[in-house]
Amino acid sequence: VQLQASGGGSVQPGGSLRLSCAPSRNIFSINDMAWYRQAPGKQRELVASIATGGRINYADSVKGRFTISRDTAKNTVHLQMNSLKPEDTAVYYCNAKIGALRVDYWGQGTQVTVSS
Repeated sequence: VQLQASGGGSVQPGGSLRLSCAPSRNIFSINDMAWYRQAPGKQRELVASIATGGRINYADSVKGRFTISRDTAKNTVHLQMNSLKPEDTAVYYCNAKIGALRVDYWGQGTQVTVSS
């Protein structure tokens, strides 16, 4: 199983981007899905997560600006990013916990650059 992320790019501060992530094939045992990011020289950090039951968690730094959503039927997860700031610049990775053992699967990463 591969997770395929898309939607990254370069925007000016205050702009918006929408990231999407989907598995390479239909999977019926995806549990939580999430977006992480890793900026140069920093550790990977959780941006937002959404559980199968709909419970959502955001990093404090993105609350009120980012929105995570999930299409359960298609097993896709999206991240709508508004009011982007230079400090949001990072490689964004989608993550899914799959199966009874909740094994972590990762997408290939998509670059988001916020710069004037």
